[in-house]
Amino acid sequence: MSHAITIGDLARRTQCQAETIRYYEREGLLPAPARSQGNYRQYETRHVERLSFIRHCRSLDMTLDEIRALLDFRDAPTRDCAEVSALLDEHVRHVADRIVQLRRLERQLKHLRGLCASPGQAERCGILNEMSRAAKGGQPAAPAGHVHGSHTASHSGRTRA
Repeated sequence: MSHAITIGDLARRTQCQAETIRYYEREGLLPAPARSQGNYRQYETRHVERLSFIRHCRSLDMTLDEIRALLDFRDAPTRDCAEVSALLDEHVRHVADRIVQLRRLERQLKHLRGLCASPGQAERCGILNEMSRAAKGGQPAAPAGHVHGSHTASHSGRTRA
């Protein structure tokens, strides 16, 4: 085995939180590391490389299933890569669809923003009143054009894995 790397070192090297590393292990994307006598995880440089690949795929907004498929191909380098191209083509289509949805969401938000021309009392706020009216009318809280998972961090401080 090469030099043992702690989970903290792996996290620093890959700019990935330790909990995310454990999550990727549970999901089978990252192989389980050896354990020390004290039951501490002992990663190797191969884990750094694989986790860096996973993180890069996530930066391209790929799903865990897409990443899993790509890793399967990386683990079998003699396989035909036509399916890799098809996977990427499908991901490009998905991103294009999301862009359309996000533009629709942007228009909706700009329309809402235009309903409150000047600050005043909240009871007269055009934004709040329109949102309340829409909610009472049975419209969903998130418009059909809303793209879930498109935010890098929510207001509660959680980040995407």
